[in-house]
Amino acid sequence: MRPVAPPQPLPEDSGVHGPVMIEPGEDEPEPKNTKKKALIVAAAVVGAFGLLYGLDMLVSSGNVPRGVTVAGVDVGGMSHSEAEKKLRDEIGPRLSKPVALKAGDVTGELDPKAAGLELDWNATIDRAGSQPLSPITRVTSFFTSREVGVATKADDAKVAGALEAMRAKLDHEPIEGTIRFEGANPVAVEPHDGQKMRAEDAARTVVTNWATGGAVNVPMDFTPVKTTKEGVEKALNDVVKTAVSAPVKIMGEGKDANLTPEQIAATLSFAPGDGGALNVGVNKDKLVEVAAPPLKETVKEGKDAQIVFEGGRPTVKPSVDGLDVDWDKNLQPYFDTLKKTDARELKFEYKHTPAKVTTEQANKMGIKEVIGEFQTGGFAAASGVNIRVVAEKVNGAIVKPKETFSLNKYTGPRGTAQGYVEAGIIENGIPGKAVGGGISQFATTLYNASYYAGMKDAGHREHSYWITRYPKGREATVFMDGAGNSLIDIAFTNPDDTGVAIQTIWTPSTIKIVLWGTKNYDVTGSTSGEFAPTQPQEKKISKAECTPSNGAPGFSVTDTRTIKDRRSGQTRSESRTVRYDPQFKIICEAAPPAGG
Repeated sequence: MRPVAPPQPLPEDSGVHGPVMIEPGEDEPEPKNTKKKALIVAAAVVGAFGLLYGLDMLVSSGNVPRGVTVAGVDVGGMSHSEAEKKLRDEIGPRLSKPVALKAGDVTGELDPKAAGLELDWNATIDRAGSQPLSPITRVTSFFTSREVGVATKADDAKVAGALEAMRAKLDHEPIEGTIRFEGANPVAVEPHDGQKMRAEDAARTVVTNWATGGAVNVPMDFTPVKTTKEGVEKALNDVVKTAVSAPVKIMGEGKDANLTPEQIAATLSFAPGDGGALNVGVNKDKLVEVAAPPLKETVKEGKDAQIVFEGGRPTVKPSVDGLDVDWDKNLQPYFDTLKKTDARELKFEYKHTPAKVTTEQANKMGIKEVIGEFQTGGFAAASGVNIRVVAEKVNGAIVKPKETFSLNKYTGPRGTAQGYVEAGIIENGIPGKAVGGGISQFATTLYNASYYAGMKDAGHREHSYWITRYPKGREATVFMDGAGNSLIDIAFTNPDDTGVAIQTIWTPSTIKIVLWGTKNYDVTGSTSGEFAPTQPQEKKISKAECTPSNGAPGFSVTDTRTIKDRRSGQTRSESRTVRYDPQFKIICEAAPPAGG
């Protein structure tokens, strides 16, 4: 045998070890045999798994799949009959009980029978399904559960109706956090988001979950509020409790107002702030309400300059500035005082309120001569009382340049508190009575005085039928309701750059109104003859107070005012057609017996 040369040494750490001696009888590895063994092992594993799979299918055939729960009841692996019995035993008692509902922050109960809900037992068992064929599903069923729910027979209309009937309980508007008072004791009102039931979603959710035995979460739409419980508590503890902890003394000009904690509580206002906060402030109107009465003697009402008529000539009565509490300026100092635990007093600031018509303005208005006047008479005694009261109120009134004078606005309410009495009016076309009746005669006189003074008509209405003591087509009525609201008014606008003063001259039988200013116009008026007559209708009245009347025809007339401007020499005409209703022929009948 030929000797084998020994291996040559290699560099250290070369990673190569040189030729390897193969002794006689040793063989090289055989890769094909190794792969074959691996395949045999794999086949054995698959076979075993298949055997187990088949055995599992055989054993569980006809049963409910493992891991299945119905409405929370575990019936996995049971036969259908066993599963049905268990479901009937555990779910059955639930079906007649009210279904608990949870809707946001509200709970309620639903009667399943009234809502048309009924469990379909056969469909519920069938819903569990047949044995799954997937090996993975079968393996995981050993470790997990699968809820399949119940099958329900539902009357959709009844379900919807039952839920709609609960809407008033489940829905509510958002409630912002605030603070209320029990006397002077502040109580926090927690905020709550608004919520509204989503009807269709709610019905589906109830049908799906009503038999689970737990509360059904009703789908709702929510409207968030701005305040938080923490924000309300902070306002209560940091501000409000101190604010109402003791009285506050308000020092006025010569007299004080001592507010009790209850009164202080009434002056506080609350509004949502940033970051869930509840802002505390002062309600000015409420502060005026509680503090103004004790400070009444410290304020002085201002008076406009007036025109008084002495010796037949207009004279300016000087204006008087008013003095009033400066409520706006005092709000913050008042609020700052409420935050103190001692020295709870403050000095209120006042402000002067200048007159709307000052003495200087009145003297420069050019009120120096008569520019228009008119007189009427023939009124009843009760009407005369009301005419006198309104005449005293209006006498000396000033209408500034370009200003509009409104009788109702100037006098304000005309009730018994102001000195007016019940007198004649026209109501629904027939004579009647009301407090303040007869003022229409004053309105007619004022309208004609402004007519001849060249004033601009800013609104008036004639009587429904003609009253013989008034000029046809050139008269006016007024009316205010019991609350003092203006319903029918007379108003005129001063078109000039000079002022106008109103003088009223009353006697028990006449009322005369004179307008003073700078005479810029010459005015004449003419009225057409009557046309388009209408005949009266009969009206039967069975009241105790009834005065028969033969009535009178209705008609139309046209009044034309011609105005010549003294400054420019230009002349213009204005026409107005007025239609008067006929006066009813009143027939008085016997009043029905009492209680008949």
